Amino acid sequence: MTTVTQMKCACEDCLCIVDTSQAVEKDDRYYCSEACASGHMEGSGCGHKGCTCHS
Repeated sequence: MTTVTQMKCACEDCLCIVDTSQAVEKDDRYYCSEACASGHMEGSGCGHKGCTCHS
């Protein structure tokens, strides 16, 4: 059996790969940051270098 330890952030616009052990988990989905997990409510991006997500 294979265990997934890294995956793309669940935010559609985000380019980040997140380690599942360090991710922000919400509704059984894994996000790289609180901004992505909250749907970018305040328009802020995830803050990771090179990523321009800000849905």
